Amino acid sequence: MNQLFIGSICVSDIPKDKLTQAKNGKLYLNIDIWINENVDQYGNIGSVSVRQTKEEREAKLKKVYFGNFKTSDLKPAEPEQKAFDDLPF
Repeated sequence: MNQLFIGSICVSDIPKDKLTQAKNGKLYLNIDIWINENVDQYGNIGSVSVRQTKEEREAKLKKVYFGNFKTSDLKPAEPEQKAFDDLPF
């Protein structure tokens, strides 16, 4: 089933040392997306955090959370169907 999620991220909270540059020159951030079992007090069903390395997890360093999301009442847009009355067949 298709489902639309909406939310926001705080780009100010992204640690710059976690950005990696690919061969194409673009910057990427490895993330974790967590879906909660219960909706929180703000209606959020999940969160987005910076992916930790194995060493960071073992050292139990604090995760950097930089976004939340919730389900949307909006339905994904249906593709527009055009009538082609001028086709030769």
